[in-house]
Amino acid sequence: MLRCSKLITAMTVFSFWPISSFAQTSSEWGVGMYHGWGWGGMMFGGAMMIVFLGVFILAVVLLVRAFGGSQTGNSGHPASVTPLDILKERFAKGEIDAKEYQERKKLLLG
Repeated sequence: MLRCSKLITAMTVFSFWPISSFAQTSSEWGVGMYHGWGWGGMMFGGAMMIVFLGVFILAVVLLVRAFGGSQTGNSGHPASVTPLDILKERFAKGEIDAKEYQERKKLLLG
């Protein structure tokens, strides 16, 4: 929850940041903030567009991860896998022998 509130705060700050450029007064060289920068202003604008798109995409990815949920449990198996399925898988891989498989199966089925 704390990570989500930090993300919302950052998005709010960056969404109002461009508004400060409208507060610039005109200078003796012309109107606007970037008039005297020449080609440098154009490169800065392109770089800021890339940064903005990167931050936007990152925010979308973080929101999807935060609210999307997970299909797997902590062990990396899908959530619908039962302990008996895992036991069968271990037996099929040869990690346990037939005797141990039967004993553990009997314990699981109760």
